[in-house]
Amino acid sequence: MPLAMLTDLEFERYRKQLNLPEWRKAQQIRLKGAKVLVVGAGGLGCGALPFLAAAGVGSITILDADVIELSNLARQVLYKTADVGLSKAKKAAEALQALNPTIVINGISENLSAENASNYIAKHDLMVDCTDNFKTRYLINDTCVDLHKPFVYGAIHAWEGQFAVFHPAGPSYRSLFPVEPSPQEIPSCDEVGVLGVLPGMIGLLQAKEAIFYLAGFESPAQQGLMTFDLREMRMSSFRL
Repeated sequence: MPLAMLTDLEFERYRKQLNLPEWRKAQQIRLKGAKVLVVGAGGLGCGALPFLAAAGVGSITILDADVIELSNLARQVLYKTADVGLSKAKKAAEALQALNPTIVINGISENLSAENASNYIAKHDLMVDCTDNFKTRYLINDTCVDLHKPFVYGAIHAWEGQFAVFHPAGPSYRSLFPVEPSPQEIPSCDEVGVLGVLPGMIGLLQAKEAIFYLAGFESPAQQGLMTFDLREMRMSSFRL
């Protein structure tokens, strides 16, 4: 990641986090020089993206071919009712650019596929997996392993969520789940339901893990799987 100086405007924008004793100018410069790929601009993505942008990640690419539906609005809070029918990636990029005009945001209305995964992932320092299907998740894992790239994983099911950081020095997603399950084994949120705050919370934690990794901070999620139970408000960790 190339280093760059901070402008006076950036010093003022990030002043509160720069006031943290552990958060030095070097950490903020590392964020400014980082290129992050976020795959999925749904519930998890809408939780993660605003905090990545607000923290000062210098370049964010959003990849999602979906359009906004009315049923998305209970949990995908980057979008408005007037946005129904429009591109998630484009509208998310528009909202984030308004939030932080000092960074580069690129919204691409395209899904990650076997044909384009290597090209997209190779161009970024870290990726954030905000997808909702196993096929794409295993594609992300296998491509990141091949390219020695880190990624922040997140997933939800009913009342529970989980997240982890998979990186070249540690285990991969296949260490946790070696074989891709069939669609019949794991019902979708359309079938089991979801309360909107859960993907928002897990997405926010994914943003935190991405920021920590890029800044050079250690985290338990870099060593294992973190799980969260919304009803019990209980966080657990499982070392891999």
